[in-house]
Amino acid sequence: MHNTITGFSKLSKSEKIDWIVNTHFSNTEHAKNIIKQYWNSDSKLQQLHDEFIENTITNYYLPFGVAPNFLINGKTFTIPMAIEESSVVAAASKAAKFWFNRGGFKAEVVSTKKVGQVHFNYSGKPETLRQFFETVKPKLISETESITKSMEKRGGGILDIELRDKTKDLERYYQLHVHFETKDAMGANFINSCLEQFAITLKREAENSLEGDLNIIMSILSNYVPECVVRAEVSCSVEKLTGNKGISPKEFAEKFIQAVRIAEVEPYRAVTHNKGIMNGIDAVVLATGNDFRAVEAGVHAYASRQGSYSSLTHAEVDNGIFKFWMEIPLALGTVGGLTSLHPLVKLALQLLGNPSAKELMEIVAVAGLAQNFAALRSLTTTGIQEGHMKMHLMNILNQLEATPHEKEVITTHFKTHTVSHSAVVEAIKELRAKA
Repeated sequence: MHNTITGFSKLSKSEKIDWIVNTHFSNTEHAKNIIKQYWNSDSKLQQLHDEFIENTITNYYLPFGVAPNFLINGKTFTIPMAIEESSVVAAASKAAKFWFNRGGFKAEVVSTKKVGQVHFNYSGKPETLRQFFETVKPKLISETESITKSMEKRGGGILDIELRDKTKDLERYYQLHVHFETKDAMGANFINSCLEQFAITLKREAENSLEGDLNIIMSILSNYVPECVVRAEVSCSVEKLTGNKGISPKEFAEKFIQAVRIAEVEPYRAVTHNKGIMNGIDAVVLATGNDFRAVEAGVHAYASRQGSYSSLTHAEVDNGIFKFWMEIPLALGTVGGLTSLHPLVKLALQLLGNPSAKELMEIVAVAGLAQNFAALRSLTTTGIQEGHMKMHLMNILNQLEATPHEKEVITTHFKTHTVSHSAVVEAIKELRAKA
């Protein structure tokens, strides 16, 4: 192919851009201008961004918004959210406002264990391996002391190491299954460093004293953290569920609970239901410099833990009290990674009062629960499109290059009319024809 290249990573930033625009675009100047218009004028700040990943040519912007009035465990928060989808921040803010005068959100971290594994093959007898493991276990721990020292000072470290026989699933396959406590760090680098040292020690000791071949396959943390779990909930008497268009509080509670139960039993609905939860969660995870891909993977695995994919949230009415809650695995950090490097991440954490990792888990879980409440409230009353399309209206107007005056007139018009793409196009055509 004509547009392959060797040694691309060794080129300077401007050489990379020249190669990209000259080989991939017909209008080279236009492409180059788009790339350069997102550069930061502060060269130090731009260099910082350039060094986060490899082969950087520009910055990719996402809107950074805030959802105020979140009452969590008696404390008020303004939650930062980085997301491109219209109506997410509005929905979170609406849910926060709704629950503010109904006792707010309660959140609690249930557990904070994280997991890492050393995967290996062994050709000898399982009993021989078990005896060897018991002998070598103290060495595994002592030889990681230089790595664990500072984590232990903060109250973290290696909690336990377990040998797991997985030969029923895969021939000759075993693993060291290790639990860690990483305190305010997400802990990926810490966990992986410990695991790689375990692998070195295990292989060396096996060669010295174990019958049968032991071969290390890989050492890596797991993003499935079913023992690093936070619970978030809201509750109030059914009578207080007021303000839902054309529907009594009792009927609203019944419809809402049925909507949640449908997501508990129907995977096609559950995926969309949980995606709505993740709208809130990912936006805060991203704004606070955490790994939203790891969170997504772990959460969806957790949603399938009973053997079929199901809702993460649950709802009931008990003795006249409506309750809506969720338990969710979240491995988050407030130190390390981007948290001390990215200026907006630092700002986001300051906005939240510089929370501990546990507090951030609670805040993030609440954002997800709020998002799901807002979505279900819309779905079971007015329908999702009314609010969503009103938020989407501005995107359509921007696509049509509407002037400030046109935006004002059209926005006013659609306060009393149904928004659709064709209706907006028609309205702007009429307005321009009159002008």
